[in-house]
Amino acid sequence: MDLRQLQALVAIADTGSFSAAAGKLHTVQSNVSSHVAHLERELGAQLVDRQSGGLTEEGLAVVDRARRVGDELEAIVADLASMRADVVGTVRLGVIGTTARWLTPPLLEALAGAHPQVRVVVGEGTSAMLEPQVASGALEIAVVNLPQPLPELTEIPLFDEDLLLVVPPGHSLSERSEVDMSDLDGLELLLPAAGTTYRQELDEAAARAGVQLVGRAEIDGLRLTASLTARGFGPSILPATTAAEGLDGFIRIAVSGLPRRRVGAVVRRRGRPSAAARASLEVLVDLVARRTGRQYGIHPPAS
Repeated sequence: MDLRQLQALVAIADTGSFSAAAGKLHTVQSNVSSHVAHLERELGAQLVDRQSGGLTEEGLAVVDRARRVGDELEAIVADLASMRADVVGTVRLGVIGTTARWLTPPLLEALAGAHPQVRVVVGEGTSAMLEPQVASGALEIAVVNLPQPLPELTEIPLFDEDLLLVVPPGHSLSERSEVDMSDLDGLELLLPAAGTTYRQELDEAAARAGVQLVGRAEIDGLRLTASLTARGFGPSILPATTAAEGLDGFIRIAVSGLPRRRVGAVVRRRGRPSAAARASLEVLVDLVARRTGRQYGIHPPAS
């Protein structure tokens, strides 16, 4: 097989037809058909359903590998360019939603200053969504909650963060710098949805303290919870990075008895990251190291 055959199959996956794939590759449809037919004969499998234009199960498996081949070829060019001059290339980065608003703007600014020829593609999701994408090569770096379960990934701890009670000015607890879990007993809160990992963490801490958490409402999504708190729908317990943005004027209170959350970057254990990814990771680690300790509730990672 050769690169043109793989490119033809990827183009069909991206566009949904032979004719559209030809347009994307700036060639004629007969060339695309010929490349795919040769690839199918070589692999001994039908890769494209000619009736629907979609890929077969075998075709999807080949495209997944072909995308990685394309990424590696792009990384070769970027690596050689970085040896001659500035770092160039594209890095695909994932960030958990709870941290994205706190981290992404200064990270993009820092990367633009340090490596202006690096193009960043940022995606947001949960840790459970982002980790498999790094393992498969769809993402090169992801910022997730630690520990993560996949042996294929290497962890780089970035920071630890407190879980903070967020209340409006004038609330009965607003003059306190720290409260105990017992102070939350019976307090109406915007709680995470039942069954989520975060809700489980809060429920376990409450059970240890013999406290009953009362939900004014259950919200699936910490950013939505923060927005509702900001609009006066009730106090909430939020990770420090989530509470750092969009809640100006609200009071953030440490809660004794709640564990800190660990946040870190993950990369694939095997293989050499591209020059753009390596440079981006260095900027990320340096940026977080400079920001931790300067904002309430955000700490250097525990050793």
